[in-house]
Amino acid sequence: MAGERVLVVDDNELNLELAQYLLEADGFVVDRALHVDEAWARLRACRPDIALVDIQLPGADGLSLVRAIRATPDLADLPLVAFTAYAMQGDEERFRAAGCDGYLSKPIDVYTFAASVRGYL
Repeated sequence: MAGERVLVVDDNELNLELAQYLLEADGFVVDRALHVDEAWARLRACRPDIALVDIQLPGADGLSLVRAIRATPDLADLPLVAFTAYAMQGDEERFRAAGCDGYLSKPIDVYTFAASVRGYL
């Protein structure tokens, strides 16, 4: 498969650039958002096949975004993956309870990142 659209929501420009580079090298089409409002604009403009959502975002946290996406009928089935540096015991369970389908930790593992994302599709 190639050409799947992924939305990466992260307030760190370097994380966005690296994620975009790695995903595009693997054939993904990448949309980026620095904050929740920008994420909603991207979601409305072109529904992605999957979204990676940072948990700590300015304004509203990523889990609030995840919950809102799950409550939106035409987006409720969108695969959502927590994309975060949070790695404490119980965090993954908390993210899944909020509606995430999976969890990818930062820093990004450049060797496995794209394959990990593809695994959630």
